[in-house]
Amino acid sequence: MLKVNAIDHLVFNVRDVEVSAAWYVRVLGMERHDAQSPRGDTRTSMTFGSMKINLRPLTVSQEDWFTADHPEAGGQDLCFLTDMAPDDVVAHFRGLGVAIIAGPTNKSGARGTIRSVYIRDPDGSLVEVSSYA
Repeated sequence: MLKVNAIDHLVFNVRDVEVSAAWYVRVLGMERHDAQSPRGDTRTSMTFGSMKINLRPLTVSQEDWFTADHPEAGGQDLCFLTDMAPDDVVAHFRGLGVAIIAGPTNKSGARGTIRSVYIRDPDGSLVEVSSYA
């Protein structure tokens, strides 16, 4: 029986790769990487820890980038983990002028209770930044 054990990478459909990449660098401290695909176009990805998110522009056809049947920007609900205390996360977002949707609040994470702060990325995806106690 097949049993998956990890996520290698995610693909986010975005309206504007430049705007999204800059936001993920500025607000969440991710690193941007640009690479040439086998087709010769530039692909942008964001890395953090051992994880990677590819940013797929909605303007790219399914023939050029194998993707979901109905790709849309802003359709993700994401939860990222940090070692930063929730009050410090709030201060960081406020310092950048990023609107806080909710939090800090207790939520249920994969390994137990987490303290979460919610914001939105440039496409409107719900971004949860959390820490375990």
